[in-house]
Amino acid sequence: STTIEYALPIDKRVTVRIYNMMGQVVKTLVNDEFQKAGRHRVVWDGTNEAGVRVASGTYIYSLEFGKYKKTKRMMLLK
Repeated sequence: STTIEYALPIDKRVTVRIYNMMGQVVKTLVNDEFQKAGRHRVVWDGTNEAGVRVASGTYIYSLEFGKYKKTKRMMLLK
């Protein structure tokens, strides 16, 4: 599993998603939830929406709130 940490400058609705390298959504960790300003963290256990473990490889996570979108790459190793 991996922990994704982020900080919000203001109270906003937030979405955090994991994508594969083809741009397909693997798992939605936070789905348009209202969160207060400050530091937050969410854990991805390496599974997809169906609860099935995904293959090792490179994945992208995105953090979206308001008009802001940040993406980063990460490696999943088994």
